[in-house]
Amino acid sequence: MKHLGHTILLIVLTSLLFPALAQYTIRDPNAIPLHGQWVFAMDPMDVGETAKWYREDAPLGRWNKVTVPHCFSVDPRYQFYTGTAWYRRTFPWQPTAGKRVILHLDASYYETAIWINNQKVGTHEGGYTPFQFDVTSFLKATGSDNTIAISVNNNTWRVGTIPGAKDYNEPNDPFPGWVNYGGLIRPIYLTVEPDVYVENVKTEAMPDLIKGTATLKIKTRIRNASGQTVTPKLAFRVEQNSKPITLVWKQQLGNVAANQTAVLETETVLKAADVKLWSIDQPTLYDIQVVAATDTVRTHFGIRKVEVRNAQLLLNGQPIKVAGGNRVVDYPGLGSLEPDWLVEKDMRLMKEAGMELHRLTHYTPSETIYDWADRNGMLIISEAGNWQLTPREMDNDTIRTKFRQQFREMAERDWNHPCVIAYSVGNEYLSEQPAGQRWTKDMIAYARELDPTRLYTFASMRLNIMPKKPEDEASQYCDFISTNTYGNHLNILKHIHSLYPDKPIFISEYGTRADGKDGEMGQVTHLEKFLTDVRQLPYIVGTSWWSFNDYLSRHDGTNPDGTRPWGLVRGDRSKRPLYQTHQTGMAPVTVEKISWETGSEGVHTLKLRVAARNDFPAYAIKNYSLKTNNRTIPIPDLQPGQQADISIPVRGFDKTLTVEVMKPTGFSILTQTIDLTNDTRTSSR
Repeated sequence: MKHLGHTILLIVLTSLLFPALAQYTIRDPNAIPLHGQWVFAMDPMDVGETAKWYREDAPLGRWNKVTVPHCFSVDPRYQFYTGTAWYRRTFPWQPTAGKRVILHLDASYYETAIWINNQKVGTHEGGYTPFQFDVTSFLKATGSDNTIAISVNNNTWRVGTIPGAKDYNEPNDPFPGWVNYGGLIRPIYLTVEPDVYVENVKTEAMPDLIKGTATLKIKTRIRNASGQTVTPKLAFRVEQNSKPITLVWKQQLGNVAANQTAVLETETVLKAADVKLWSIDQPTLYDIQVVAATDTVRTHFGIRKVEVRNAQLLLNGQPIKVAGGNRVVDYPGLGSLEPDWLVEKDMRLMKEAGMELHRLTHYTPSETIYDWADRNGMLIISEAGNWQLTPREMDNDTIRTKFRQQFREMAERDWNHPCVIAYSVGNEYLSEQPAGQRWTKDMIAYARELDPTRLYTFASMRLNIMPKKPEDEASQYCDFISTNTYGNHLNILKHIHSLYPDKPIFISEYGTRADGKDGEMGQVTHLEKFLTDVRQLPYIVGTSWWSFNDYLSRHDGTNPDGTRPWGLVRGDRSKRPLYQTHQTGMAPVTVEKISWETGSEGVHTLKLRVAARNDFPAYAIKNYSLKTNNRTIPIPDLQPGQQADISIPVRGFDKTLTVEVMKPTGFSILTQTIDLTNDTRTSSR
């Protein structure tokens, strides 16, 4: 969400921080970043607060210099450190009457406490979701430097945190499946707001697929930080491709009491001529500005409809079956940092590998990921932190409260992203037991109150034990099935379908490691066998390989060098043989050579047959093209199962020709080298 209209800009501060700012997108264009140089200290004895390390006059001679955003776990000095660490810096400020100053942290891992000018501002628990504090009263009344100190504790190797250790008291159970990368891992910044401002906006854009129109509902959360009741009047502006759309709004008026927050609802209808649906190959976005007096907020949305019906996943009324992958937030030298260049690198690699539908990982990645998916067309299932919580933990009221808080922070950040089609309430817990059943039912019910526009699921590993009745396992409460299944795919998936015949099945995890007995080529044969199985099953709507990338871990089964080599790509993103196999196998089209005709003066004709797959993956092909060395040739629009023959003129006497299948969004999803010598040539003369 982007705020406009803030008048205070700290030019000196911004210029000092520009190198750090350039690597991390902050969605608010008028945010005042607190990136750049901070000082840093470990606190293994947890004495910093008692010793008042946050005080302005605290000695800093033994503190180190670091650049924020910062992940202390990748520094060789702190690589294996689990505990509290401290960050400090000063920043200039010139107070302005009638303005509120909000401190934003997009995420810090895991427990955070903040002080400004010797006063404790507040605390937060959760490592991957955003939070904020109104710090107006903590800033100095006269323009001068302000001191901010932040303590961050990354100890999630204990019961009661999310993610956290299991309470089975068994060897290696305290270790989650990924590294507890600690620090101020995402952007930290200030915004300046009027006394009455827009705190959040939720858009709900629902198309009428028969009429071609769309209903747009806007829920605007207004914060009144003034001392009197206000009746805010809102104004709205919607644009598509920078062109404004004329709309008539039905607006709810209401009072917002002093120092309170209220939600005001607004609704309108877009004419058919103004509606362009969002999809993976046509990711059309709209911009909306919400104006409340002197505050203007800008965000984007897409118009699309996602449904499940008759064991199918429907996008805008059309069945879609598509592959994807799980991405662990881990990169050498960065840990869990996600600068813009890495987001672009990873998401492009995934898109070009045929990965379009993801249960990305067990926590919330940076919002830059979702912005990229919105612009380029991906479907994402977002998951909040229940990673293998035990039955006792799932029944614990404190843990349930923490989960709800983290889920709310995730949902409220991401609910305007059209790429997010579903939310997951956990991964691999004992969903056949009463506690797992209660958790699934209760958390999905809670989540639907927050956002009834999404689908709901969780990633089950317990369907693999072949429950006898649908009510024996918590997938009964889901809109679609998500199963983590490693092997025996055909039998297990058929059994799941027999339990839930009306629900589509998404394989949220499958795969094999590159260091198995057959090495990297074992991954290739595993995927080939998997595709043979899945293509027999029409109710499989998605497959998500674990995992897109190799990653570090301290979990049981990790290699002595700390790696878990599951990826299509290695930790440095170099491609394994599996990458090419996945790209070819998960392309929605096939390309086959039909004939080759020699012609006069060195001009020949190659005829190719392009077919849209009818098994898996399968969806309508529109505005695709074939690209060769010297030309781009349109592919006729194809429904699953249809095919078209395309003639390509070829000059010269090369023995091979490389062709690429290009999406309308510009991504190359299939590269094939055609042999021009291995068949009988006929003359065109």
